[in-house]
Amino acid sequence: MEPHRSRYWLNPKIEDPDQFQEDVKVISDLYQAAPAMAAERVHIHSCDEMTGIQALQHKHAALPMKPGKVERRAFEYIRHGTSGLIASRNVATGLIEAPLIQPTRTEKDFVTHIRNVVRQHPEDQHIFVTDQLNTHQSEALVLFVIEQCGLKLSSDAVGVKGKSGILKTMTSRKAFLQEESHPIRFVYTPKH
Repeated sequence: MEPHRSRYWLNPKIEDPDQFQEDVKVISDLYQAAPAMAAERVHIHSCDEMTGIQALQHKHAALPMKPGKVERRAFEYIRHGTSGLIASRNVATGLIEAPLIQPTRTEKDFVTHIRNVVRQHPEDQHIFVTDQLNTHQSEALVLFVIEQCGLKLSSDAVGVKGKSGILKTMTSRKAFLQEESHPIRFVYTPKH
């Protein structure tokens, strides 16, 4: 597979080029400011998922190096199915924080990962840069942010998914999660 030759990457469908450029600038500026923000106890995390990772084990042990010969491995391996990875890279340090490796990537899994990252610096602020998957704008994520940030919101303000309040639609949940006043917030990469 040669993803660099994909028409999707070569010719993305950008609906609003001006908005796309502005969104890219916001994220670029945020990444550039990450070291200074880290000094102020604000952590910028670049978060993404990788699914379908093959869990492989070599069938035979490697033959060790010998004078004049490199280590050699047999080509056969044992498949152990697939797994998924949810990971956040701290932009200032470059370190992967609290990776979650398991077969699923549900909204609950995503919240578990975010919770584990936040636990590493529970008193600090966190900004997660992520794509616009529905699991990144979920009811569970909104409820986590409300709880973790100690936000005092009425049940009417929170609402019910699909019916009212913050939880009503993905758009209303996304707007809430992007709120700059929250100690935990999300910045979404532009659609393309």
